Amino acid sequence: MSAEQWAVDAADEILDRCDQLAELTSMEGGIERDYLSPQMAEAYKLTAGWLEKAGIATHIDQAGNLVGRLEGREPGLPALVLGSHLDSVPDAGKYDGILGVVTAVAVAVHLAETGRNKELPFAIEVLGFGDEEGARFGATLLGSYAFGGGWRDEWLDRTDVNGVSMRQAFADFGLDPDKVGEAARKREDYIGYLEFHIEQGPILEQRDRALSSVTSIAAASRYVVTVDGMSSHIATPYDLRHDALTAAAEIISAIDEISQQEGTRANVGEISAEPGGVNVIAGKATFSLDVRAGNDQLRDKVFDRIWKRADEIANRRKVSVSHTMIHTASAVHCDPFLRSCIEEGIEQSEGKEAFGLVSYPGHDGMAVAKLLPIAMLYVRCKGGISHSPYESVRADDVAYGAQAFEQAVFDIAARNINVERVQQLDEEA
Repeated sequence: MSAEQWAVDAADEILDRCDQLAELTSMEGGIERDYLSPQMAEAYKLTAGWLEKAGIATHIDQAGNLVGRLEGREPGLPALVLGSHLDSVPDAGKYDGILGVVTAVAVAVHLAETGRNKELPFAIEVLGFGDEEGARFGATLLGSYAFGGGWRDEWLDRTDVNGVSMRQAFADFGLDPDKVGEAARKREDYIGYLEFHIEQGPILEQRDRALSSVTSIAAASRYVVTVDGMSSHIATPYDLRHDALTAAAEIISAIDEISQQEGTRANVGEISAEPGGVNVIAGKATFSLDVRAGNDQLRDKVFDRIWKRADEIANRRKVSVSHTMIHTASAVHCDPFLRSCIEEGIEQSEGKEAFGLVSYPGHDGMAVAKLLPIAMLYVRCKGGISHSPYESVRADDVAYGAQAFEQAVFDIAARNINVERVQQLDEEA
């Protein structure tokens, strides 16, 4: 069977398996699958079964991630990781994260069934991370942070909406919460990480392309912005008002303008005003702010412009403004060598020149990159819609992607890659 025909057949199976995983949900009439939940245990059992049918050994690590390992030309070689996440946001689509895991399964199974894993100078590990979204406990990338050595024990004290602590959730899942840190891998046991993912944006669709590589995962920072004014009756003349809400609205408009000018992404997703009376001028307004950029310097430049404009607006409107950072992450650049292998795979499968996109959404690769070089392959999704039941992908795009993903593995092997060479490439980069 040709690589093209395998990929076409694999795409149908991949999409069917995404449908099967979508049935494992805690949400009535929608998809929701949380970290360390019974539904996640069912997802692991189903996914492990696909791997084990091909003779691929599986286990769940101390952090609650599903692991499948396929040996290379000899047992015990360092591994190339193919992975993504199996958890979801509430009322999710079928493909965010899940498509990447199922495609990794398809590639590993094909290697096992054809015996081509015996050609590889490395093992293959399929990783289904248990938490990327952070929907249950409010901390993201838990599975991949544990894998990459970034686990923080204070997370165990977080609770979900039902008051269940993460520590208790680990115990309920059959894992020892005091051993989560043991999920951290050693650098010498791995050569790199590849992730297959829907784009979660419209660029591929706009360019009429099925696939791209990822150049970097965007730098991101989140703030809570507070505007303080003074509550008063609607009868207050405009020149005597200290209206926090109208000042906040003007600041939000300025954020939109600045972000567009600088070519970044910004969003205000939450806003509240106090005291909230229909005829009372707001004395306080609070809103969230999330800014993402292709590199740290551009992100910081945008924030400098935003804070300067916010101060100008606050002074003119006779209010004060303050901001508190609640999250920040530096940009993660994809490894040039691994990315070149992804792009060779794209060009062989799609027959067109490959190109790269900045990923504005975060991914497990951000946490894995603390340990390993990473690269990503993006596949087109309809309308760029994600985190929604309306997520949609085309079977032919998935076929191109599966073929490109497998070809990237062969390209890495063809260059006789090994741990020492990857470390040398890391230093050169």
